[in-house]
Amino acid sequence: MATVSLIEYEDANDAVRAVYDDILATRKGGFINNFWKALAHNPELLARTWQQIKAVMAPGALDPLTKEFIYIAVSVANGCEYCTHSHTAAARAKGMSPEQYAELLAVIGLAHQTNGLVTTLQVAVDDAFKAD
Repeated sequence: MATVSLIEYEDANDAVRAVYDDILATRKGGFINNFWKALAHNPELLARTWQQIKAVMAPGALDPLTKEFIYIAVSVANGCEYCTHSHTAAARAKGMSPEQYAELLAVIGLAHQTNGLVTTLQVAVDDAFKAD
């Protein structure tokens, strides 16, 4: 359960509705996610976060599906159930196959395991891996 109430479109002020309208137009979806409804208590934070997400998740050197894969991995690592589900749904909408998802989960699981081992063993970073 959220620690704040969720602000629905019909209850939102003009500033929040403007962001909601942009979300709906950009995502071509029929609903506003609960994340945005919770952020709507702070319209400036809502607008800033939405603009940042639009900018970072837009096509660039990394394609949109790869960005969703990264977002899923970081969300799993951070233990964010909401973001894991949200970005898994977004990846599926961008064409992620069941095989890609299975492989992604295998990579995430392996990274958790090897990160844990190297952290436990306190292995020094090889000089060859360090940036010049």
